[in-house]
Amino acid sequence: MKASRSGILDPLLGLITLLLFWQLAALAMGKPILPGPATVLPLFFQNLFGDLGLHFLASAARVILAIVMAVCTAAPLGLILGQAPRINALFSPVITILYPVPKIVFLPVIYVLMGISDISKIFLISLILFFQILVVVRDEAASLTPELIASVRSLGAGRRALFRFVYLPATLPAILTALRVSVGTAVAVLFIAEQALTQWGLGYYIVVETYQILLYPEMYTGILAMGLMGSLLYGLIRIIERKLAPHLFIKDME
Repeated sequence: MKASRSGILDPLLGLITLLLFWQLAALAMGKPILPGPATVLPLFFQNLFGDLGLHFLASAARVILAIVMAVCTAAPLGLILGQAPRINALFSPVITILYPVPKIVFLPVIYVLMGISDISKIFLISLILFFQILVVVRDEAASLTPELIASVRSLGAGRRALFRFVYLPATLPAILTALRVSVGTAVAVLFIAEQALTQWGLGYYIVVETYQILLYPEMYTGILAMGLMGSLLYGLIRIIERKLAPHLFIKDME
């Protein structure tokens, strides 16, 4: 019960502290470039049911589609590489080279090859998540001992049973952890990708519709919406973790 109350109170206290420092900084600066939360928050809730909400939905749709695309491609490939040492030896040097490279540098190449569209933006975000998921799933799958798999096979388990009772339970926590860790990076890349050559999205709203025409209070509502989207995605992944991998949730709480 204490842990539950702490889990609720800690974010609330953190939010109150952040708003307090924000208001004090706004009063100390005394310039339009930094309006306080007393100005921004009412405008945020008002605009969230207008154009800001539509920009929010456009950005959220891109991120969610990118997550689905990355999981559906990286997880099966990671399982294959983890359980097939010869194939892993072939692809491992390429993964080692590409994994640490900031994927945002591929944005011009993706635009040239795929055109400037929602598909190219979604692909860029999924590319970031892809390598995060691929590496952790591969490592988790490789850690499964042949004896464990052989023992399950000896009980008459086929490929479906192996996937359901061995591979999926072993790799699902790794997938969720990778998503939770990389969701912030994905949102940051989305912000960069949406700054130009589009009409909908929080990146476009923050840079083009507000910052460039000096609408500073509205600009901060967009920043709040971007933060809200990242927090909601993070929270959603945590909820899924709690349902499907409760031991990870309990470990983090401890």
